Amino acid sequence: MINKIPAEPKLTHFDSSGQAHMVDVGGKDDTHRIAVASGCIRMKAETVALIQSGTAKKGDVLGIARIAAIMATKRTSDLIPLCHPLALTRVTVDFGIDESASSISCHAQAETMGKTGVEMEALTAVQIGLLTIYDMCKAVDRGMVITDVRVMEKHGGKSGDWVAEL
Repeated sequence: MINKIPAEPKLTHFDSSGQAHMVDVGGKDDTHRIAVASGCIRMKAETVALIQSGTAKKGDVLGIARIAAIMATKRTSDLIPLCHPLALTRVTVDFGIDESASSISCHAQAETMGKTGVEMEALTAVQIGLLTIYDMCKAVDRGMVITDVRVMEKHGGKSGDWVAEL
């Protein structure tokens, strides 16, 4: 897939006098839009083992983090000041455990049929999913590090498809 970059990039949330505003998407066509984001949380090996065993004091860490991430996508416009509220049609959240790196990755995909993209929703899912893992495990590992949160790809809309360079 080819990444399209506008000839003269500009910040769209500012008007000609530099004032912040919500972007007018009223003239855009509704299209199927998809965004994928990912991130990672590094922790002690013992913390990974605790999560895998399902014996964490607060319960099923990854199950609860998945629900938190999905719920967060629905609240994105409440958290990001100029973000449009969207009617999401699908959200998936998956976690992967890498024992050798003592880390857990989060991969979220958000979809809508609408006038604006869902990158912020996918990013919000990842951040909240990882923060939930931190919250549930901080009693045993306060040194966890959330890292590498980014949009991996987006599809739909006037700008078309975009895939991150790895």
